[in-house]
Amino acid sequence: MDDAKSVTRRPVFQGRLVDLSVESVTLPNGVVAELELVRHPGGAAVVALDDRNRVCLLWQYRYASGGWLWELPAGKLDPGEGPETTAARELEEEAGIRAGRLERLGCMIPSPGYCNEVVHLYLARELVRVPAQPEEHELFEVHWIDREVALGQVYDGTIRDAKTMLGLMLAAPHR
Repeated sequence: MDDAKSVTRRPVFQGRLVDLSVESVTLPNGVVAELELVRHPGGAAVVALDDRNRVCLLWQYRYASGGWLWELPAGKLDPGEGPETTAARELEEEAGIRAGRLERLGCMIPSPGYCNEVVHLYLARELVRVPAQPEEHELFEVHWIDREVALGQVYDGTIRDAKTMLGLMLAAPHR
């Protein structure tokens, strides 16, 4: 099948983080649909694994989600920045950790029905502490949790953030 073709695009909002538009598109089956779309630059998240088999998780306040969530260090891609560079930068800024080695785990599309965001997932090893530099609007605590305990929290519902769940699951077979 061919990809859908945009016929018209009506911008609704352009913000610092996302753009919202209403687009009339011709789908691969010939049907014309009007879609509300959120465009996002994408992001990267990091499963940082230390030599004691612990992972770095942030206990982070997220207003949009109704409170506190367990999350991997993560952030959005800056203009012209590749996902691996974003992953390394966010790990340093948020967790105060520099990775000697980053390994790609894969990527995910969190909400494909209305958003084009892609989150790239990495495993970080050979960790070195550096000064953290969180942004003023970020509210979180850094925790180091046994990897098996964290993975169990994916399955018991303690960890609910999709990128964190998938990152921990994809990192599980890596020793």
